[in-house]
Amino acid sequence: MKIDMLLGGEFVASSNSNYFERRNPISCEVVTTAPAATKADVDNAVACASEAFKTWSKVGPSARRAILLKVADEFEAAASEFMEVAAGETGATKIWLGFNVKLAAGMIREAAAMTTQLKGEVIPSDKPGSLAMAVRRPVGVLVGMAPWNAPIILSVRAVVMPIACGNSVILKASERCPHTHRMIGEIFERGGLPKGVINVVTHSAEGAPEVVSALIAHPNVKRINFTGSTRVGRIVAEQAGKHLKPVLLELGGKAPMIVLKDADIDAAVNAAAFGAFMNQGQICMSTERVIVDESIAAEFVKRFVEKAKSLPYGDPAQNVVLGSVVDADIIENVRSLVEDAENKGAKVATGGVPESGTIMPATIVDGVVKDMELYSEESFGPIVAVLRARDTEHAIELANDSSYGLAASVFGSDINETLRVAEAIDSGICHINGPTVADEAQMPFGGTKASGYGKFGGQSGVEQFTELRWITIEDPHQHYPF
Repeated sequence: MKIDMLLGGEFVASSNSNYFERRNPISCEVVTTAPAATKADVDNAVACASEAFKTWSKVGPSARRAILLKVADEFEAAASEFMEVAAGETGATKIWLGFNVKLAAGMIREAAAMTTQLKGEVIPSDKPGSLAMAVRRPVGVLVGMAPWNAPIILSVRAVVMPIACGNSVILKASERCPHTHRMIGEIFERGGLPKGVINVVTHSAEGAPEVVSALIAHPNVKRINFTGSTRVGRIVAEQAGKHLKPVLLELGGKAPMIVLKDADIDAAVNAAAFGAFMNQGQICMSTERVIVDESIAAEFVKRFVEKAKSLPYGDPAQNVVLGSVVDADIIENVRSLVEDAENKGAKVATGGVPESGTIMPATIVDGVVKDMELYSEESFGPIVAVLRARDTEHAIELANDSSYGLAASVFGSDINETLRVAEAIDSGICHINGPTVADEAQMPFGGTKASGYGKFGGQSGVEQFTELRWITIEDPHQHYPF
C-alpha cells in the first residue's frame, strides 16, 4: 500500500516526491511504499507542530483528557486493522500485536489521567512578602523516535505523555514499519486530537541520518525521546548534547534471569520461556541470559528444553507462538553467535538456526561462558543462553557482568533473599518471581548503563515532558539595598 506522511493534519508526500519500499519479511513482497523524507520535510513537520502548540498548550486538562480517552477507544476499535498492517510489515504474531494494542490503549488512558497531575508547589521564601511557586508547563515541540519491535506500544509511548502534558509532537517512524506508525497519528486525530498536534515523518534507511540530525538540530524542537539500539542511542545523545537538548533514551538490553537453588523450577521455566521467546526475542527486556544455580541446573535445563520444544512456530498468520523475525539480518546475527558459542564448547540444547528464511524455533544454548560472544552481545532473536552459577553471589556477579542494565528477574522461595538479590542487580527494572518482560503504563520504565537513562511512565513521564519553572509574586515596593 502506498502511504504519505501526516503533517499538520494532511497526508503529504516528501519534498522530492521520493518513496521507499518495506517488504514482508516472509514473502519478501512489498507491503508498504512510504515517503523518503528529507530535511525540508522535517522543517515542514516542525512548522506544523509549532503552530499547533500555540493553541494545544492552552487547552484545559479536562478537555485534553476527554480527547485522549476517545483516542484510546479508537485504538481498541482499530485492533484488527493494526494487526493486519503490523503483521505484514514486521512478521509479528497475533498474540504480540493484540498485546500491543491493549497496552497502548492503557498507556493512553493513563496519560489522560495525568492531565490533571501537572502539579507544582508553593515553596517558602526568605524574601518578605514574596509568594514563590514551582509550576510545571508544557515545553513545546517534542520528537519521539520509535522502533519496529513493539510497533504500537513504543510509538504511542513516545508521544502520548508529551501530548497529555500540552506539547505537540513529531513521531519519527521506523523504516521497518512506516504504515503502522503512520496509523498512530491517524488514530489520534480520529479520536479528536487537533491537526498538527501529532505529525508523522517517514524515511528510508539511507535517509535516516539526515532526518534524525535535522530533527535534533531544529531550534524549535525542545526535547527528544528515543527507543532503539544502544549504537544509535549514542549518536542521538551526542547530537542532542551539542544543542544542549534533554533526551530520554531507552536502549538495548541483555536481561538476566537468576534462578536460585530453592526456586520453583516449573514456575521459573514458564517465565523464562515467556521472557525469552515472546515476539521471537525481539524485545528490549527479553530474557537473554538464564543464570541457574548449578545444583538445579540440569533439571532446569531439562524442563526448559521440554517447554521450548512445545512452542509452535511458523507463519504468524497461523496460531503460533513464534512467528517471523523482522528481517534476515536478525537470523544471520543469531547464527554468528551460535557458531561462536558452539566452537567454544557450548551446546545447543534445542532449536537451531534455519538455513534460510526468517522463521526460527525457540533455541536454548547451554553452557555459555564469558569468552563467548553470546555471553555479552545482545542477540535480539529467539535464542537464550543458560549460564551456570556456583552460588548466589556468583549469580549476582554474572548478572551484573554486562554493559546493559534494563530489566532483570530473580526466582526463589525465600522472599528476603530474593529481595536482597534484586537490590544487588544493577538494572532499572527487576521482578521477583516474574519474567523479565513486563510493562505497565503507570510504572517508571527505563534502564541504567548502556540501556539508557530517563524514565517513561506515570509521574516520571510528566517530569520528562514538562518544564519546571520558578515563579514569584512580590511586593512591588519592597526594599532594595541601593
